[in-house]
Amino acid sequence: MDHGSVRVADAARHFGVDEDQIRESVRLIAVSGVPGETSSYQHEDLFDIDWDAFEQDDEIVITHLVAIDDSPRFSAREAAALIAGLQYLSSLPEQADRDVLGSLMSKLALGSTGRPSEVAVGSSQADSALALIRNSVAAGNQIEFDYLNSRGESEKRRVDPLRIQSLDQDWYLRGWDHLREAVRTFRLDRMSNLDVTDEPISHHAGEIPLSESLFESSESDLEVVVELPEDAIGMIADYLTSDAPVPARNGRSRVTLHVAHDHGLKRLIAGLSGVVTVISPDTARVRVADWAQAALDRYAGEIDAQ
Repeated sequence: MDHGSVRVADAARHFGVDEDQIRESVRLIAVSGVPGETSSYQHEDLFDIDWDAFEQDDEIVITHLVAIDDSPRFSAREAAALIAGLQYLSSLPEQADRDVLGSLMSKLALGSTGRPSEVAVGSSQADSALALIRNSVAAGNQIEFDYLNSRGESEKRRVDPLRIQSLDQDWYLRGWDHLREAVRTFRLDRMSNLDVTDEPISHHAGEIPLSESLFESSESDLEVVVELPEDAIGMIADYLTSDAPVPARNGRSRVTLHVAHDHGLKRLIAGLSGVVTVISPDTARVRVADWAQAALDRYAGEIDAQ
């Protein structure tokens, strides 16, 4: 359409296929189209080519087009949303070929019905860590960092990065932990002194199966029963066991969670305040209640000081 006519040899070179495949494809185009109002194909409903030029000169000339100009285009708002999503993807370390994403963003901007809004995915505190992890993946080297776990303990970790994921506003690294000799999940904002080492990666993403769930359970996990509305179960899907939800009352259900320790449970419940209620065990109920009360006491102390 853009060039008017194209030689078969040039088309084959452009698409990286042999000339016979191009000829076969052109013949298929000539019997393709869109059915009309009668749901049958009439002459005007099919593509057509200059058969003399094709058969005698090995040249492709399309003489009749069908529905090409009727193809839907993204609105400016749709294009802006897709561009923002591609910007997010380009920040992930496994996206090594960012030129392709940049080219796609340009095409979306040009191909929309209007000029897309100028959008940008905001930076975060995790950006510097993401950049170093990306460099690690590109170089094929392990990373080393100090990690502060939820118990307040700091350990030196050496990791083969496998995948970066986000959950709500937090970023997580899933990687092969050489200290634990297993796959572990790390929050990026708990890392410090992050460095790319000279040691090559010994475990790669394609070699180690990773579940779709961000948090994987282990035998040492705590089992906690909570109650919440049925339509909120998806908010804690990463923590659910395989047990089916048990109906409670007023559209609420009881589900069993796996959590690594009560520190993680307290953070989870606090993030869903008013939505999730801890039912059992009693020790978990007491710990969550004490933690919430300690927070209220601190606020009360600050108000009294004022």
